[in-house]
Amino acid sequence: MAFNCFTLEERYIGYCRRQGVLPHHDILAAFFKAEVKKSHHELCSLEVVLDNLGNTDFYPLLSVFMEIDASEIDAVDISNGSPCKLNGEYALSLMRAINQKLRVVNVNDWPLGKDFLRDLSHKGLTCQILNLRCSHFRKLSLTGEFMQIHTLNLDFSTSLTSFREDCFTCMPNLMHLSMCETRVSNLWTAIAALSKLPSLVELRFQKCLCCNDTGSCPASSGGKGNDKTDPDICPHMGAPFVNGSELIDQNSRTEEALRNLFSLTDGIINHELQSASDDSSDDSEVDFSSRQQEYGMEGLLSNEISGWNGQFDLQNEISFTALWTQNEDEPLAGAFNIRHRSAFADISMKYVTHHSSPICFEKHYREFMIASLPHLRVLDNLPIRKIDREKAKVIFSQCFEYLPYKRNHKESVVSILQKREIKESRAHVQTPKLKRSCPSGKSQYFYSRSLCAAKMGSSAWPFLHPVSILSSHSGDQTRSFRPRQFEYHPSDSSLMVFGTLDGEVVVVNHESEKIVSYIPSLGAMNSVLGLCWLKKYPSKLIAGSDNGSLKLYDIEHMPSTITSIYSSAGSVTFDEFDQLTSVHVNSTDELFLASGYSKNVALYDISSGRRLAVFPDMHREHINVVKFANHSPSIFATSSFDQDVKLWDLRQKPTQPCYTASSSRGNVMVCFSPDDHYLLASAVDNEVKQLLAVDGRLHLNFEITSTGSSQNYTRSYYMNGRDYIISGSCDEHVVRICCSQTGRRLRDISLEGTSSRTSMFVQSLRGDPFRDFNMSILAAYVRPSSKSEIVKVNLLASSDHAKEYSFSQQSRPSNSMGG
Repeated sequence: MAFNCFTLEERYIGYCRRQGVLPHHDILAAFFKAEVKKSHHELCSLEVVLDNLGNTDFYPLLSVFMEIDASEIDAVDISNGSPCKLNGEYALSLMRAINQKLRVVNVNDWPLGKDFLRDLSHKGLTCQILNLRCSHFRKLSLTGEFMQIHTLNLDFSTSLTSFREDCFTCMPNLMHLSMCETRVSNLWTAIAALSKLPSLVELRFQKCLCCNDTGSCPASSGGKGNDKTDPDICPHMGAPFVNGSELIDQNSRTEEALRNLFSLTDGIINHELQSASDDSSDDSEVDFSSRQQEYGMEGLLSNEISGWNGQFDLQNEISFTALWTQNEDEPLAGAFNIRHRSAFADISMKYVTHHSSPICFEKHYREFMIASLPHLRVLDNLPIRKIDREKAKVIFSQCFEYLPYKRNHKESVVSILQKREIKESRAHVQTPKLKRSCPSGKSQYFYSRSLCAAKMGSSAWPFLHPVSILSSHSGDQTRSFRPRQFEYHPSDSSLMVFGTLDGEVVVVNHESEKIVSYIPSLGAMNSVLGLCWLKKYPSKLIAGSDNGSLKLYDIEHMPSTITSIYSSAGSVTFDEFDQLTSVHVNSTDELFLASGYSKNVALYDISSGRRLAVFPDMHREHINVVKFANHSPSIFATSSFDQDVKLWDLRQKPTQPCYTASSSRGNVMVCFSPDDHYLLASAVDNEVKQLLAVDGRLHLNFEITSTGSSQNYTRSYYMNGRDYIISGSCDEHVVRICCSQTGRRLRDISLEGTSSRTSMFVQSLRGDPFRDFNMSILAAYVRPSSKSEIVKVNLLASSDHAKEYSFSQQSRPSNSMGG
């Protein structure tokens, strides 16, 4: 027979006597309250608060908790606050000693420490409700045994940005999950993690004003089948929920200010709160490197942002642009700009009180969630109705690609290979009169595309690999570079060149990560902003710097070590082009163009080394980028901050363009599709359009969400031939991949630093011309690291399966068209 609470209390006192410690009055009070509940025929629950317990109280309490199963106690609830004195290891041991009767765990992980949080994640708990509000998870990875848990609350965990691939795999009974005011922003990784919860019926990334707890809002369930209720209107006080689509349509400035609330770039705003030498957390899953939650942001921001009256929430973004924002993709901008004060003042506080995570500001967030989680019943305290599911299905099919090339179902690689083999065997028995074509009229790229779709569909976490440059001889001194611009080699899949902020030109084998050729900075310090390989002479390249210098280098004559003596043999110096930002060589390697912070474009002859002409006043403002066509040696395009993109022909005197196409903002860059069929124009703040190269007519507007920032410089390039485009901006840490024929979003790639305080932002990017769904990103770090690096991305390999990654995968030119 189970012994009662008094007996359990007596045992506790006896254990204390043996350990030579006084029984803790909080534990005695907890036993008394449990006995009172029992006498009133209520659930006999023991509520233990760890705040005032010390390490000396551990062993008596551990002994009595190990006997809980044999007592009349029905459930044990454990909680702690910030002043907890108990060691984190001891606290976790107490929780696990309770075993099956552990009901609610409500803990603050800060006083318990990093080891507590890591051990909790990897070994699990037997509780039913786990409340980890304000936790210091950075990447959520709850891989331990959580078989009994049905409710998990991670609200206000402002370090939490993403999920590990195997997160939630050990929570088969989790039904309710809340992550309000976290920093989760990627729809694809969120869905990939959440889809592994078979019992999940309720999810929150923001909450209704009148709902502190999970569950359907009482005010929203007035009647059965009430399809007239607007799911984006909070039933309480009529306050709108954050919905990316509607906010974009209403006011882009308002949306930017809302986005700012939840994408904090620590290290700038916290600079006064932390040591300058304190870099990043040494752990990739949890981040205890900053106590911003305890300091609070109100005092820091009240003097900077009007209209908030000290009610500013924890998650606020102070945007910045890097100190080095001048290159062929971006114009010069000031450093560390606090933007949109007026936009903050314009927002009603009713939006803020929903405690929304940044994922809520993604366009069609609600529809994406509903379409991707078919078993979900409640999202953000609002019930999901039949009409909501129908609407979500339509919007998802219009705006997103489930898999590349419009594939609707995941297939295994083995299955695709088997189909390919069957097709090949059938081809041998065909008569000569029959056309040897793919079955059912499928294109020659059908199987390669199917393999890409299968590999990409296997993981939402692509493999990201920073390029670590090593010198080719072990005796060389190690050093770090500060890349500012880079280009893949047009014919050698292993080579890449990058220019640095210090004026160096470095050719690397990015597969072996060794230097092939090194050209030091000569003369005054300058940044290399223009790079272009020659095609017919693959050992030669043009490099241009912001100080106006222009040179042709032959890498076969350049040293391969940073300590070797540099010789100018094999190099050609051209007339300078002041304040240069861009260079580009034509398709026959005869001519190249240079542009910069002027309204002029200069034309150079490569063989003679002479400047042939300067074309004046081609635009009304400076010309940030100039690009030759890929196949026509006389056609080139210019993009300018006068909001115009123009096409020119050298066969005609370029005083009048062939045509002019305009954007609503200043154009950052332009490029031709690999087949010269299209022009891809990128204007400030995610205005990306695809034009018909023949006459400049608009073919496709990609409708990427704007942020409202006039300094969010956007650049876009083609990937996979002309099938897909990649687009990124200097005020954001995400690269978007869109189908170039439909504009539908395939995937977002989020960049992350080693801690929540080392955010990464897109400085430049290029698609790999030899490997399908591979690219490289020049990522700039915000303080405290203040550095930049080239990050290679393989969407066909998983970040958690790095051994599968190989640059020999699909190492062939991508000639596929369409989408």
